Amino acid sequence: MSTRSPKQALFAEFATLAKALGHAHRLELLEQLAQGERSVETLAQKTSLSIANASQHLRHMRRTGLVDTRRDGKFVYYRLADEAVLDLLAALGRLAERNVAEVERIMRRYFKDRDGLEPVPRDALLERIRAGTVTVLDVRPQDEFALGHLPSAVNIPLKAMEARLSELDPSREVVAYCRGRFCVLSFEAAALLRSRGFKARCLEDGLPEWRAAGLPVVAGSS
Repeated sequence: MSTRSPKQALFAEFATLAKALGHAHRLELLEQLAQGERSVETLAQKTSLSIANASQHLRHMRRTGLVDTRRDGKFVYYRLADEAVLDLLAALGRLAERNVAEVERIMRRYFKDRDGLEPVPRDALLERIRAGTVTVLDVRPQDEFALGHLPSAVNIPLKAMEARLSELDPSREVVAYCRGRFCVLSFEAAALLRSRGFKARCLEDGLPEWRAAGLPVVAGSS
């Protein structure tokens, strides 16, 4: 009777983990969990899934060690099991962008054509935050902002942007950010602001990458 070598056993486990990522809904759920801990009900609402469907995907990812849980009364809350999950998702995105033609086409037509300005690096933005020379604009929904945001960030969700432009100083450059590198909210916000005469750019990625880099994050809604 043949037995698997340790290397074969390891590769089988790696393959199981890779399969757990093999659904678009799971990647979207992980993007939401990268913002902070969430209940199943909230995750279902955020991703337009039924609670049963979201729970099924989340349980599968929990079995493979991508997410972890805690229970509070009737509610189950999920979180990323390890910050390394963010590295895995980032590597997946980079690989797809470089080698998958359809991904490159989407990136070019939606992101690059819409916003040809160079994004602002994290370290450069932190320096400008400390110097007080920039308006940092968080365009995620308020509940995500409350879970954690960049220092001095102003929260104006994209849907409310038109009605709240008067809250922004037109003499200061605005740097917008949202859930991550492939989140469209900040691109939409920067395009809208530039069309209204503001000098606006996007951060190079989003809140999860900022946190993973060890940069300061503030919790709370104020």
